[in-house]
Amino acid sequence: MIQSLIAIAAVVAGWALLAARLERWHISAPIAVVLVGIAVGFTTRNTIGETLNTHFAQFGAEIVLAVLLFIDATEVRGGMLGPSPRPALRMLFIALPLGLGLSTLLGAWLLPGLSWPVLLLIACIVVPIDFAPAPSVVRDRWIPLRVRNVLNVEGGYNDGLVSPIFIFALGLSGVGEHAKTPLEALGDALPQAVKAILVGLVAGAALALATNAADERKLMSHQSKRMLLVAAPILSYAVAVGIHGNGFVAAFVCGLALNYWRRSSNFRHELELLDDIGFLLTVVMWFVFGSVAVYVLVGPHMWRTLLFSLAALTIVRILPTFVAMLGSTFSWRDRLRLGLLGPRGTTSIVFALLAYNGLSGEPADFALITMVFTVFGSVVLHGAGVPLAARLRATHRAS
Repeated sequence: MIQSLIAIAAVVAGWALLAARLERWHISAPIAVVLVGIAVGFTTRNTIGETLNTHFAQFGAEIVLAVLLFIDATEVRGGMLGPSPRPALRMLFIALPLGLGLSTLLGAWLLPGLSWPVLLLIACIVVPIDFAPAPSVVRDRWIPLRVRNVLNVEGGYNDGLVSPIFIFALGLSGVGEHAKTPLEALGDALPQAVKAILVGLVAGAALALATNAADERKLMSHQSKRMLLVAAPILSYAVAVGIHGNGFVAAFVCGLALNYWRRSSNFRHELELLDDIGFLLTVVMWFVFGSVAVYVLVGPHMWRTLLFSLAALTIVRILPTFVAMLGSTFSWRDRLRLGLLGPRGTTSIVFALLAYNGLSGEPADFALITMVFTVFGSVVLHGAGVPLAARLRATHRAS
């Protein structure tokens, strides 16, 4: 543990000293800390599996996911769906379900012996996009603004939409007491989701309105505004779990509600502390990812898993994107950009850790291995150097 803390702190300090230069080379802190995680992983390889499969590890991963979902929900500006709502809706409610379905079907072919709930669980791991390994994508001036806007909304919302499906699939495929039929799993997941939505709405709206009122009366300090936003995701998650609801969905909805009802011209400044905490949690998850990568270096059906992960980054992303954008005003080049610019990151890592904790045997190993290959492939495709889609500059027009 001490060795890991020293490694994480040292790489964060080193990255901070060179952040401006490293960002020009598209090297983010998560990418840097992966290398250290791999190095430490070689010394702890025999104990990684036991460490991951504990209630403490599961609880830690759940808290991290709740905080990150809340942050994602508060990051979209220009309205609930950004300045380009229709394309964003196409990506969230057409491309995302199609991607999950296509990934499940592809898994049935390439990952033999796994049940469809496990394949759906793996799809929930490899399909959602996350910009932790490639934050420059949404700032690259060679990528049209409306493409970046859609990607920003999709990256903010897709993990929140996938989390109830993840819980449903885990309920069907998990170890111990779990649902025997899809109807039984849906009967367990639906009440949890309803409770979570209610908790998230009430908590987010109440906190936003109370903050507005206290702010108008000059009752708050700058620090207290930041601290309230740190408490919000933990509060909504804990209350939802306390009444047997879905804590992830509650934190996500709380972020949406607070983002919608909070009246402040300095809201982004108020979120800075939570953003920094989210950054550190992301770095920790990427350190864990590096260690896990060493743990799964040798596993079952490696070539099949590698092929599946490559398909998840390409076919599973590009085909649903093209279908979703049929009839839209997006050019074919911009549709290709949307399809290529889909990095996988922290969300996939956390979902895989939760799946590993909830599964056993070969399915648990497959969840980790597919995540490792997919995220590593995404780092190479999206995080190293100028992203491929940014090279598609011909006929580019500023949006």
